Amino acid sequence: MVSCFSAVASTLNNIGPALGAFGPTENFASLQVESKWILSFCMLLGRLEIFSVLVLFAPRFWSGV
Repeated sequence: MVSCFSAVASTLNNIGPALGAFGPTENFASLQVESKWILSFCMLLGRLEIFSVLVLFAPRFWSGV
C-alpha cells in the first residue's frame, strides 16, 4: 500500500523517488503497462498543474463566452 501511494505521490508532485518497491534504488519497470499509463498521466497532471488540465475539460472554456 505504501508503494502504491508513494508512486502516485511521486509522479503527481514530481518529487523524485517513491518509497517501498519504487524507492531510490528501484524503478517502475515491474509495473504493468496500464499502471505505467496511469502514472504517466499523473506526471502530466503534475507538470501542467492540475487546474490548467481541468480547464481544458471545462465546457465553458470551449464555448467562447
